[in-house]
Amino acid sequence: MVTTAHPAHTAPPATARRAAAVRHLGPNWYASVMGTAIIANAGAALPYQFTGLRTACTVVWALSLVMLAALLTARAAHWIHHRDQARAHLLDPAMAPFYGCLSMALLAVGGGTLIVGVDWMGAGAAVPLATVLFAAGTAIGLAAAVAIPYLMVVRHRIAADQATPVWLLPVVAPMVSAAVGPLFLPHLPTGQAQQTLLYACFAMFGLSLLATLVMLPVIFARLVTAGPLPLALTPTLFLVLGPLGQSTTAANKFADFAPGVVPAPLDRGFLAFAVLYGVPVIGFALMWLALAVAMVARARRRGMGFAMTWWAFTFPVGTCVTGAEGLGKHTGLVAFDWLATGLYALLLTAWAIALAHTLRGLVSGRLLAAPRPAKA
Repeated sequence: MVTTAHPAHTAPPATARRAAAVRHLGPNWYASVMGTAIIANAGAALPYQFTGLRTACTVVWALSLVMLAALLTARAAHWIHHRDQARAHLLDPAMAPFYGCLSMALLAVGGGTLIVGVDWMGAGAAVPLATVLFAAGTAIGLAAAVAIPYLMVVRHRIAADQATPVWLLPVVAPMVSAAVGPLFLPHLPTGQAQQTLLYACFAMFGLSLLATLVMLPVIFARLVTAGPLPLALTPTLFLVLGPLGQSTTAANKFADFAPGVVPAPLDRGFLAFAVLYGVPVIGFALMWLALAVAMVARARRRGMGFAMTWWAFTFPVGTCVTGAEGLGKHTGLVAFDWLATGLYALLLTAWAIALAHTLRGLVSGRLLAAPRPAKA
């Protein structure tokens, strides 16, 4: 009798291997898209322009669009093949807040489409694409701003010393919508349509700002009562800059687009608000930046290695760049132009480091492996 030998182990199909590769791909990965898109968005509005800068910004925006498409595909595979893990992420108080990053990634790329993407795509393609990204990002952001705090209250079991700046992610997403929304005003009919969008953005500004003011005292109280964050989470201290810089950016966008949309003297009121609100908030942001840098330096001396939390060094700093750019425009102070340029240099450095480590971790497979306990 003739027998056929079968190998002891059969290699899994390519589809199964790809599905297994995304099992531990969490929503925190969208932070890499946010951090890349803000390079383009902030660079295009720098007060000091030079030849090739806008082209470089457009290239980086295109990269962020490709990254977004790849991540959306990978995360869809994650939900299809690993629903147990996806549900576990939602029920994990450390991971669930990162669902706000999906909204902000869509919004950051959508805003960049109107700022620099239009140079390559033309308005006929850029406006519809940006509209889809803005609408999806806003809907997801508003849902996350309610759903994630709801889960934190009714499903998560959180101790007082578990509060981290990550909690800000779902509630800051509507602030990104508030800052991006005014870019669409020139593409809407004058009158009710433009006014409705502007006031809707102003409402999202208030929603996000008040929610942030509720959470910030809890986060700071945890720091002063329980001590420094675990090493891997220390970079998340930079996330506090996000609502500060983004709210300043949004206030300046309102001032840019209010004339001709709302009647006088409300249009001038938005300008006064942008300066009276933005200057003290940027001052607090700089104080927090100094504190966060000191804490990160301390963690680095104690062995803090690379983790995806390093992307917190990018988007929040970028929002401070755009906030300072707006204040420089509306106050005429060169000091804000210098501040924006200096922060942009810091942003570029942080982005290059985070991107290099991420690519290295993807090639080695370490970043897609099952998570290990954080070093205390």
